Amino acid sequence: MYQAFMIVLREGVEAFLIVAIVFAYLRKTAQTRLLGAVGWGIAASAVLSGILGYLLWITEGANQPLWEGILASVTVVLVISLVVHMWKVGPALKRSMENQLSKVTANPGFRASYWGIFLFTVVMISREGMEMILLLFQIHEPRIVSGVLLGVAAAAGVAALWQQFGYLINLKHFFQVTALYFLLFTVQIAVQAFHEFTEAGIFPNSEFLHKASEPFSTEGIYGKWYATMTFAVCGLWLIADLIYEKMNSHKKSIAQKYALELKP
Repeated sequence: MYQAFMIVLREGVEAFLIVAIVFAYLRKTAQTRLLGAVGWGIAASAVLSGILGYLLWITEGANQPLWEGILASVTVVLVISLVVHMWKVGPALKRSMENQLSKVTANPGFRASYWGIFLFTVVMISREGMEMILLLFQIHEPRIVSGVLLGVAAAAGVAALWQQFGYLINLKHFFQVTALYFLLFTVQIAVQAFHEFTEAGIFPNSEFLHKASEPFSTEGIYGKWYATMTFAVCGLWLIADLIYEKMNSHKKSIAQKYALELKP
């Protein structure tokens, strides 16, 4: 449940921020007539994500371990690439998106700009939805639906709080700690992919490797301990980062006060 909660919370907040930036840009540039394209883009993204989930569900066929191993490997590559991408562009995400939006709305004519905003929204939101679905497919626990519903509710809560009291919410810490969680979770997915490939028998001595990797799989004893450890590591990292930031801020305030006292 907790893994599903974290995944849906992270992706939900990211999707909200994307929509908020697009809406803010269109209002700032007096292009409110294009807001409808954003709404249709969100709807299309939800349909595309649902289709992907359905296709993944029905295509788990005869060689299920091989299929799950391939899917887990694709998820590892996707998550790592997206986390690295967000770390690079995260600090300038709003400016980067506004630059792209200015290009798609610079086309002459209402229809061209409308379709440009629509396609931009579909691509950005669908990326979040597909990443969420691929990650959720790696979770093998009975209470996944509860985690998803709680994640949706929490993402909506964060979105509402950010809209009303944005200055009180430090999104930098939120995205950093969830990115750390995703990277740790990706390690477990990679181990699970290897375990599934051994069950499919694609390696020499697959039977021995399958038994050896069983305790480290998501359903094994060490795998379950690792899942619990990821939350502990993320929590400790967040506490340490908050303490470091507070100490650094205190040092800066002392240095500024000392500098003012030295002024003639």
